[in-house]
Amino acid sequence: MTTGATGTVAGKAGILLVDDMEDNLVALEAILGPLDQPLVRARSGEDAMKALLRQEFAVVLLDVLMPGMDGFETAANIKRLDQTRDIPIIFLTGDDLDTTFAFRGYATGAADYLTKPFDPWVLRAKVTVFLELHHTSRQLRGLLERDRDRLEAVEQRLAAVERQLAADGRPDVTALAHRVARLERALRGVGLPGPRTGD
Repeated sequence: MTTGATGTVAGKAGILLVDDMEDNLVALEAILGPLDQPLVRARSGEDAMKALLRQEFAVVLLDVLMPGMDGFETAANIKRLDQTRDIPIIFLTGDDLDTTFAFRGYATGAADYLTKPFDPWVLRAKVTVFLELHHTSRQLRGLLERDRDRLEAVEQRLAAVERQLAADGRPDVTALAHRVARLERALRGVGLPGPRTGD
């Protein structure tokens, strides 16, 4: 599925295709279309940077030789920004170019480097790996957020118990026991051991 530079599909991270040649973009869309992920075109490094700031991408396929901002400069800008620095970049370029281009690509932070003409199956397999890594990373972020919320709730309950213990007068032991039991259940919910009550 192809979208414009500003298009998004809910719940799916896009694949950014950066090339100034229409034929190359059409070929990439044909190769990657079966993955059923949003494919976003950018015809220049400047367009690529705008797209990256508008939506989430799992991987960038980046041509080296483009007018204006070339692929190396675009990659350097991607890696410079906190919002985009972790997005993997696969450089795509012709096989008749300087052999130092591959080194320059990796030096700017590229995850991979393919020369044209490339095997469509190899490209699709590499992109699939990055899509899976992105999906796993997103799941882990969700779990961390959930656990962070649970830990904050546990901290609030613990603070309430501490305030009751610090208050003047005799604490209500039965109420404290119930609160400690709730704390133990909450701690088990985030994978932490409950407080030790004895040896």
